[in-house]
Amino acid sequence: MAVITVKVSGAPYGSEAFYNTMRFVLAALSEGHEVNVFLLGDAVAAARKGQETPEFPGLLEGAMPNAEELLKSAIRMGARVKACGVCCKQRAITQEDMVEGCSIGSMKDLANWIVYSDKSVDF
Repeated sequence: MAVITVKVSGAPYGSEAFYNTMRFVLAALSEGHEVNVFLLGDAVAAARKGQETPEFPGLLEGAMPNAEELLKSAIRMGARVKACGVCCKQRAITQEDMVEGCSIGSMKDLANWIVYSDKSVDF
């Protein structure tokens, strides 16, 4: 199996980029791959605890996909998740604001993950 580093920078609710990223991450984990997820830019908001997504009666079953829950599922399945420290600081997100299993990281962490990965993917 491969080690895959996934970089995502899109806002969790601004487009389908984060949702598609998590679909890829969960699929890779279910196939037995090791996955690192590095959140950049607006994607760091996905790691914030306590998200409540709006309901869409008649359109979706209940509410739209919840970025926090998707991220927590990936962590439970073994994904390593870090959020860019500079990006978090710019958005006033602290370690205490984040879901368990996600830590604040740096570009050095990302560089090391990429060097030791078999593949890297950008979303």
